[in-house]
Amino acid sequence: MGTGKSTVAALLAQRLDRPLVDMDRQLVDHFGKSIPEIFEQEGELAFRQAETQLCRQLAQEQGLVIATGGGALVNPENRQILAESGPIVCLTASVDEILDRLESARDRPLLPQDREERRRQIQRLLEHRRAAYASIPLQVETTGRRPEAILEAVLEALAGHQEVPGMSRITVPTPQGAYHICLGEGLLEQAGRLLVNRGIAPGKAAIVTNPDVGQHYAAPLATSLEAAGFQPVLCTVPEGEQHKTLATVASLYDQFLAGGLDRRSPVLALGGGVVGDMAGFAAATYLRGVPFVPVPTSLLAMVDASVGGKTGVDLPQGKNLVGAFKQPSVVIIDPAVLSTLPGEEFRAGLAEVVKHGIIGAPALFQQLEGAGPTSLGQLVKDAVQVKVDVVAQDPFEQGRRAVLNLGHTFGHALELVSQYRIRHGEAVAVGLVAAAEMAAILERCDPALVARIRALLERLGLPVSLQGYDVAEVHRAMAHDKKRKGRTLRFVIPQALGDVVVIDDPGEAVVREALGKVIG
Repeated sequence: MGTGKSTVAALLAQRLDRPLVDMDRQLVDHFGKSIPEIFEQEGELAFRQAETQLCRQLAQEQGLVIATGGGALVNPENRQILAESGPIVCLTASVDEILDRLESARDRPLLPQDREERRRQIQRLLEHRRAAYASIPLQVETTGRRPEAILEAVLEALAGHQEVPGMSRITVPTPQGAYHICLGEGLLEQAGRLLVNRGIAPGKAAIVTNPDVGQHYAAPLATSLEAAGFQPVLCTVPEGEQHKTLATVASLYDQFLAGGLDRRSPVLALGGGVVGDMAGFAAATYLRGVPFVPVPTSLLAMVDASVGGKTGVDLPQGKNLVGAFKQPSVVIIDPAVLSTLPGEEFRAGLAEVVKHGIIGAPALFQQLEGAGPTSLGQLVKDAVQVKVDVVAQDPFEQGRRAVLNLGHTFGHALELVSQYRIRHGEAVAVGLVAAAEMAAILERCDPALVARIRALLERLGLPVSLQGYDVAEVHRAMAHDKKRKGRTLRFVIPQALGDVVVIDDPGEAVVREALGKVIG
């Protein structure tokens, strides 16, 4: 309730020129009394039985747009009945959003009138219905969105489902047009079809991967490409950040040439962020540019590295000092591949999820503090959406996109002085704490926010400090950060959840004090 089902369903019915059925209104007509009266006089059981009977009746019809009641699809029988007749879209919203939308509602039999009691009841209902709602593959977040924007998101969800059942799509606008992020269980087996649907002609196709990932997923990806008429060419690179170099990229060029790739041949990056960065840079520069398709296999790559078109390699002096912008033709995210990801790598990816929660998804941050998102796919989608919203405003990192570097000025320096023995996500986790500490030192955030960030990262098994490093050495390493302006370092600091800002170097003393809070 309160997520906008009736309003959005009416808009959808109008857009699709279909009849609208509001189940609650149908049940009111059936009983001849209001829903509160039905609950009071007939009992909830009678209401739910009539609800199931109505689902059966509606499933026999075609061409409808149906707005269900909030509890109608908690019953698995109802979900199955309606799912067999057409796609179901679950609208979601935060507790605060639902509370505000239902402020004046007096016709909700499951909700008390007192606001705080109402809040607690909404939380209880959402927790009770959590598994039922999570089982619906098409999910659209409505918090902070106007009905027209929700409608467009629903249409996008339906279009993705039509292309591949259960698939979600996020459209990323770029200066050259737009591309889709396709997300869903089992999409690895649909990769060839997704490429053809986007105008990539069958022919030679490079799969760039490393031995660890390749042993699990290169064969199914190649099979999918072959089924669509492609001729896959397997190209391998060593595992590890230390190999993200121009020399490794040069080896990819040799493999592309040996495999007969031409200017139409797509390069698919099957792996984590390191593979994606190198394959993307190679795709941007081989024959002055060929189609690029990230197929991320780590959580970190899914929510961060695969989106936005930034590619690059490291130099001895620092990370990603050589690179190019290369927008993908499509991004294919299959959360099922995370089943083989080592636990420590999954936790490292959660650091970027937390970062995105701080930047633009307070509800996601709060979910991680509590029972967690409803599903792994939803976690990935919510985190990805934050980055999409930012890069759409600033595709070439000229302004707003800089906020995505929250925690990274500190994190990249820590990676460098550790000679990349620290995982990127672990360094970012420590960097997030350092950035929050800097904000508190500058009196730009409540110290309670620092404590919340620390507590969440610790809860997720991520480091919030590092021992055995020297503050002066880490500070010197920042001199090679590619985000500096001249000699001036730039930092991103959180002022509150959903409110981060970019500041120029606040002074060596402040930087060292913030570092001193996290290393020793």
